[in-house]
Amino acid sequence: MSDTFRTPLRSLWAASLLCTALAAAAQTPDVDGEVTRIDKAQAKLTLRHGEIKSLDMPAMTMVFRVRDPKWLDEVAVGDKVRFAVEKRDGAYTITALQKAPAGR
Repeated sequence: MSDTFRTPLRSLWAASLLCTALAAAAQTPDVDGEVTRIDKAQAKLTLRHGEIKSLDMPAMTMVFRVRDPKWLDEVAVGDKVRFAVEKRDGAYTITALQKAPAGR
């Protein structure tokens, strides 16, 4: 393959790796919370959560949409969770959710 094709392919490959790394970082659950209400019909979860630095949001209790409604079957009111959230289409949406390890 000539250098004419290699350089753009290398750039495309590097850009692809960067996008993958950024997407993975955005999905890392980094906020602590506690489930206070589950609304399966609306695919929403109410959480009492700590500060969300990425959104410049103080600790509070609020309702979030969930990216994957199946997650609502994996948690119960009172569960401690870790989550990631983004503002999508004007609404705060949980993009990653997992139960917190015991002892948190």
